[in-house]
Amino acid sequence: MPRSVQAVYLKPLKRKAQHGYPSCDLQLRSYSVRNVEFFADFALRAAYYLHLPALGPIPLPRITERWTVPRSNFVNKKSQENFERITLRRLIQVHDGHPQTVEIWLAFLRRHAYYGVGMKANMWEHESLGVGKTMDVSLENLKESLEPKWAHFGRRKNPATSEKVYDMMNKDSLRHNSDAPLSG
Repeated sequence: MPRSVQAVYLKPLKRKAQHGYPSCDLQLRSYSVRNVEFFADFALRAAYYLHLPALGPIPLPRITERWTVPRSNFVNKKSQENFERITLRRLIQVHDGHPQTVEIWLAFLRRHAYYGVGMKANMWEHESLGVGKTMDVSLENLKESLEPKWAHFGRRKNPATSEKVYDMMNKDSLRHNSDAPLSG
């Protein structure tokens, strides 16, 4: 059997995190154990080939929801049915991942999403010290570039346009219904 086919039957390979800074938490939810386990395996393999150190899948507590509903209406209150829905969850943690690589990984997982499996991702980005000063400078540049656009916000006319409207209103074809000309 070829090595690539054998790898499907083995656990997914994982990379070690160097620093342990969290980059992303991906939570998978499903009502079926097979679906959530299969997609968690797929996500870990994708993370390995994108050189992302991933931990998991970590099983999270189940969410159990129960409903009691009468079988029929009105008189038969004693005849009821009970329904239960169990949501299974798994957590995959990515450490020391570059934000763009993590976004590519999440986009790949969204593109190849498995039926019946929901995903929720929390991403963290780490900036260097003094990032507030660079944000202030970029805000000033943004204000300067937006100032000409804000000057005309809500106004889509210039003086030439208003004169054309005034001339059109004073034309004979429009004046035949009114007695007096428009005054400016």
